[in-house]
Amino acid sequence: MSTTTAAPVVAPRVETPFRRFVSEFAESRLALFGLLVFGAIALIAILAPFIAPQNPYDLAQLDIMDGRMEPGTVGGAGFTYWLGTDDQGRDMLSGIMYGLRISLLVGAGSAIIACIVGASLGMIAAYAGGRTDGAIMRLVDLQLSFPAILAALMILAFLGKGILNVVIALVVVEWAYYARTVRGSALVERRREYIEAAQCLALPTRRIIFRHLLPNCLPPLIVVATMQIARAIALEATLSFLGLGVPITEPSLGLLIANGYEYMLSGKYWISFYPGIALLVTIVSINLVGDQLRDVLNPRLKK
Repeated sequence: MSTTTAAPVVAPRVETPFRRFVSEFAESRLALFGLLVFGAIALIAILAPFIAPQNPYDLAQLDIMDGRMEPGTVGGAGFTYWLGTDDQGRDMLSGIMYGLRISLLVGAGSAIIACIVGASLGMIAAYAGGRTDGAIMRLVDLQLSFPAILAALMILAFLGKGILNVVIALVVVEWAYYARTVRGSALVERRREYIEAAQCLALPTRRIIFRHLLPNCLPPLIVVATMQIARAIALEATLSFLGLGVPITEPSLGLLIANGYEYMLSGKYWISFYPGIALLVTIVSINLVGDQLRDVLNPRLKK
């Protein structure tokens, strides 16, 4: 007498929105490469005090006699400068690691604050409409009519140098991009049935805006925020290169590039070259991630 064993029933795998997002993002090898590179850069910046060969801004660790040494040169104390030194004898590899900290801090910090300010004003403009919408959007138009670098230079000329002042300047020149993007998405969502239902239930305006309207405007906001981080890093580097950014005691990649500019024609290329490569790789990696996020979150852009 034989018995048959029923095959176990395997429940079908439910594809959640997060799984779908990850699978679609992973379709691009360039985006994965960019994410990996940016993750490595961020990790290096965070761990710089622990993994950098020296603290390039600790005077006790510097030797002026090691100034402008070529890459791979061994210093007087037996220390190997793999990327060379600048005019003050500071190790360029360590300087880049520390410079990444300031560049990422200023870029990400200003982008987050500008996103909060711009998204809030864009939501209010779309939901309120009328004169409120008109006033906010005229302010956005006024802001976008000025070149970003020119507006930032004017603000820093008034505020002076400093990390906080650079963040303030970048927030002022960036918030309008978020406001316009969010307003455009919110105007479409505002006519949806769920918003009308929430209004019929007499829910507080703040709850309707930030708990019902904002979550549905996040996809374009995430894409803009990613791109703006790269843009903020580039703007900060430009401001520091021009001498109006961060102070010399807290250098960023832009200031490191500026330090070697006068030595380029004399053959001391490495002082500006390697920080410039680090800045380029950082911005490109962020843009690769942003491009794929744009394609995933907006399927109409897919080829």
